[in-house]
Amino acid sequence: MTATTSDTTPLSTAPYPREDARNIARAFLPKHALGNRYDYYYTLTKLRTDPLYPGVLQALRPTTAPVLDLGCGLGLLAHALRADGQSLPFTGVDIDAAKIRRGREVAARTGLADVQLDVLDLGVGLPAHQGSVAILDVLQYLSPERQRELLDNVIAMLVPGARLVIRSGLSDDTSRSRTSRITDRLANFAGWMQERAKSYPTADGLRGQLEGAGLQTTLRPLYGDTPFNNWLIVGIRT
Repeated sequence: MTATTSDTTPLSTAPYPREDARNIARAFLPKHALGNRYDYYYTLTKLRTDPLYPGVLQALRPTTAPVLDLGCGLGLLAHALRADGQSLPFTGVDIDAAKIRRGREVAARTGLADVQLDVLDLGVGLPAHQGSVAILDVLQYLSPERQRELLDNVIAMLVPGARLVIRSGLSDDTSRSRTSRITDRLANFAGWMQERAKSYPTADGLRGQLEGAGLQTTLRPLYGDTPFNNWLIVGIRT
C-alpha cells in the first residue's frame, strides 16, 4: 500500500464532464417515475459544478488501503470511487440518519460492493479503522479543539501508504473565505446541513499538525470555478 505517484502531479480542479456526472448521479434516481428526485438533482449539480470528487479520487488512486469517509452524507464518494475503478473497501459515517438510510438503499439497489454506511455523531466517537481517511467539508462544523482531537485520532488510523484526504474551507482574509461562511449558514438555515459551521481551520494550523505527526503534507486550492475558499489537504503516511 505504498504511494506510486507523486502529489506534485497537477491537481484535477475541474468538475465532472456532463455525461460522467449524469452516469454517477443516475444511481440516485427514484425507483418510480413519480418519486422524489431531490437527491438525483443534488448529486448531479454537485458533480457538475464542484471539483471535489475528481480531486479526491486523484488523491486516493495511489493507495489500496480501505477508506473511512467521515461525514459521508449519501455516500456519493463510494459511487465516485467505483465509477473510477477504485475498489477500496469503503466505510462512510454521518450524523444525518435520513441521508444514511437513503444512501444505504441506493448502494444496495445499485450493487456497490464492499460499501458500508452507518449513522455516527463524530462528537461522540469514531469507528475502529486502519487505512485511509477522507474528511470532506466537515472540519468547519467542529470547534478548534475538536478539530485537533479528530485529526489526532484519524492520523493514528493511517497505515503505511495510506492517506488522510481533507477538503475544507480555510480561514483567511479573502472574499472566498467570507463567501464560504455565508453559504454554510444558508445551508444550515435551509436544512440541508444539520450542523452550523463553528470554526474554519487555517492553512498553517493544518500543515503544522499533519507535518508534526510525520505526514508528507500538501495543501492545494480545490475551488475550481466556484466562489468558495475550498482547499485539498493530503497527508501521506510513509
